Amino acid sequence: MLDALGYPFFQRALLAGLLVSLLSGLLSPFVVQRRLSFLGDGLAHAAFAGVALGLFLRGEPLWFALPFTFLVAMAITLVKEKTELSEDTAIGVFFALSVALGAVFLSKARGYVGDAMGYLFGSLLAVSPGDLWAMGLLLLFALFLLPLWGPLAYATLDRELALSDRVPVVLHDYLLSGFIAVGLVLAVKVVGIILVAAFLVIPGAAARLLSRTFAGLTLLSLLLASFSTVLGLFLSFLLDWPSGASIVLLQAALFGLAFVKTVFSVRK
Repeated sequence: MLDALGYPFFQRALLAGLLVSLLSGLLSPFVVQRRLSFLGDGLAHAAFAGVALGLFLRGEPLWFALPFTFLVAMAITLVKEKTELSEDTAIGVFFALSVALGAVFLSKARGYVGDAMGYLFGSLLAVSPGDLWAMGLLLLFALFLLPLWGPLAYATLDRELALSDRVPVVLHDYLLSGFIAVGLVLAVKVVGIILVAAFLVIPGAAARLLSRTFAGLTLLSLLLASFSTVLGLFLSFLLDWPSGASIVLLQAALFGLAFVKTVFSVRK
């Protein structure tokens, strides 16, 4: 494992993994408690369309996926807030639209199928210095929004009471959706489009089984996300597996352990 640290590409992947795991670990409790898992799937497919558009236009796919996925997140939230349609219906519409657009763009991006595979499943070689700067800036921006953690947690646990206390819940919904979208796109290089939604769900789900408070849930989610990312990247290097698959399999194993602990605790 120490040999892996001598490679610049692995150093970049490890730093990127830590940055996105901190962000995903912070967002995962909100995704789990607000039942936004399907939103993660929908935005992952929006990221697929953005990546395919970037490959088609011979540009950097990440910079096309970021605005595209962010706009889809805002559109889903707008449809939910302005109509009587449920959120999962709005997500389903944009999910299908994104997949259709992605298929069209990718079919026209001749000669770039190999590049697309790295985005679909994650790759240790995919992370560039520019990606690290983007991830670092987003995490820095997230630190400035930490004062909103309390109101977000309040609305997550009791939305109606938060509205009655004049908490700007709708504005916070847009902010949270935007952060999930941007964080998801930045995690694509490490985890891959197909598995990135799980990256936002499993740490929070495992932590939910072990914690009784939202603060404890958030801290444990951060710990599980960081641990599984670091160890998963080392396993990816040693076993020559896609980085996304290694991380998510490890997260699933941690979820399984949390489930077993919960079951035995209930029996006692």
